[in-house]
Amino acid sequence: MEILGFCLAIIMGFTLGLLGGGGSILTVPILVYVLAIDPILATAYSLFVVGTSAFIGGWRKHVRGLVDWKTVFTFATPSLISVFLTRYYLVPAIPAVVFSVGDFPLTKDIAIMIFFAAVMLMASYSMIRGNHNSEDQPLRSRNIPVLIVQAAILGIVTGLVGAGGGFLIVPALVILVGLPIKKAIGTSLVIIAINSLIGFMGDIGSGQNIQWSFILTFTAFAIIGMLLGNYATHFVNPAKLKKGFGYFVLVMGIFIIVKETLL
Repeated sequence: MEILGFCLAIIMGFTLGLLGGGGSILTVPILVYVLAIDPILATAYSLFVVGTSAFIGGWRKHVRGLVDWKTVFTFATPSLISVFLTRYYLVPAIPAVVFSVGDFPLTKDIAIMIFFAAVMLMASYSMIRGNHNSEDQPLRSRNIPVLIVQAAILGIVTGLVGAGGGFLIVPALVILVGLPIKKAIGTSLVIIAINSLIGFMGDIGSGQNIQWSFILTFTAFAIIGMLLGNYATHFVNPAKLKKGFGYFVLVMGIFIIVKETLL
């Protein structure tokens, strides 16, 4: 199962490199359902894997001039504060049993996975709908207050589920900031890297038992996949695959909800 998990890490990284986002949302299900890692620890590991992969991808976009650094600092500052506080204070404060309905106890692990599944459903909707595919958007004035509020909310979501949230960041940068889609993707990768790695630092500070040999190996396989995915963009049109991947994420989200509540 460990070998299978590492192979799936390559696939996850490949999807991230090919589509520019979305692939990271597969990390937690791989860690939980294939490698049998506790959901809370899995979200911590996911933050490290996603953050490291996004950092490499963001650096490559920066070299090509596809990162808006003013937007990075405007968006990342409130977001990284909320993601750190979420991992350091909120996640450890969630009770072991949130509440019970009859004979069904909603445990902390189940609650995290159901919330994660809800995020997957939102991600699938964004990918299937695909309303932000134009190459050029007219640059408009930055709606700073709305951007800051959305960044803070996104930081909480990222901290809870361990996913980068590119499916939310990219539309926000296109709609609220007016960035062209390619620059929005590059800027999003840098924001995701900052948020995820800061959130992971919150886990270290809260005393999570990190198995470094495992997480570094898993991340290395994910990076290999991401580099292969980047290379594949020369031969495959990512836009044609994104909707199909969205349907796959939709099925995975429904599966998680059914497994955690009914099976």
